Amino acid sequence: MLTLDTLKAISLTRRPLGQVMFASGVLTPNFKNPLTRTDIHIEGMEKLPRDRPVIFAMNHTDRYNYWPFQWRLWRDEGMFTTTWVKGKYYNNPAIQTFMIKMNNLAVPSRGYLITADAVRLLGRPPAERAYRMVRKAVDGGSTDTRSLREQAAEEGVLSDVVALLDTPRDLLGLNFDPQTHNYLERIAELFKKMMDRFVELNEEAFGIGLHVLVFPEGTRSVRLQEGRTGLAQMALRMKATVVPVGCNGSDLAYPGNSPLSSGGTIVYRLGEPMTPEGDLAPFSIAEDYTPFTLEAERDHAAAFRGMTDLVMDRINDLLDERHQRLEGHEGKVKGANRFI
Repeated sequence: MLTLDTLKAISLTRRPLGQVMFASGVLTPNFKNPLTRTDIHIEGMEKLPRDRPVIFAMNHTDRYNYWPFQWRLWRDEGMFTTTWVKGKYYNNPAIQTFMIKMNNLAVPSRGYLITADAVRLLGRPPAERAYRMVRKAVDGGSTDTRSLREQAAEEGVLSDVVALLDTPRDLLGLNFDPQTHNYLERIAELFKKMMDRFVELNEEAFGIGLHVLVFPEGTRSVRLQEGRTGLAQMALRMKATVVPVGCNGSDLAYPGNSPLSSGGTIVYRLGEPMTPEGDLAPFSIAEDYTPFTLEAERDHAAAFRGMTDLVMDRINDLLDERHQRLEGHEGKVKGANRFI
């Protein structure tokens, strides 16, 4: 699972051997095979700044739509990326090892921490009602465990909530002793420590010349969905340049769970770079802050939302009609099960 110790142990490399080996041994034969030939084009490469790393903001049409993009960057430009992925991909030890070797970074979230801890403790995700009330308390910055117990009793999920509040354990890298710790406070402390490390890793990526690849939708969808504000929070914190990328046709090459392309044509279109001095200037935040924290999301919500909407508009303009957003389209999985 994704723990504080896991994040602390991650070491990014300028030329990730895992990406090179996977691209050479798996992707190249797959893309060049006459039966599964995959033509990959990146339009607008001349727009990509050459004097600094950037954050690529790409729509997420399918499970693997960043692989052809990474492959083409490596083959044509000798460039490498680190990609944000969900914490749940670190639940399986083998997949966790693969993700780390590929320079991928798991994004901590409060929902993931609550759910992963419950799975370690209970052997399953928490009951949906228990998850919802704990998540609401954590998101609201509450430390009132007494009210949480009372609500859990009323909702018939007291056993799950009591187990979370009263069981001594290793809380994904932090010691939790109910005699001295408040569970809600400890979850918030764990999230803060993990997010501090996550920020460090993104800064390390830029420091060694790696581009960062982010899917601002936070989930997969053939059509573009509303963006979440995580990319904006990190980009404004790092004063980074953002390059919107429209991915077209990858879902047809990767129609299911197979990591091998079935063939076809994939077109990536790069938009104009969005720089801190240019397009992103209206959203600039002078003070230091930690992305994803309650304080940052409260104090700078308008800037985060405004920048996110602008980035999503730019991505939408780079998409074929079949990928462009459709008003009212909704495809997100909700609840604790999305973290497993």
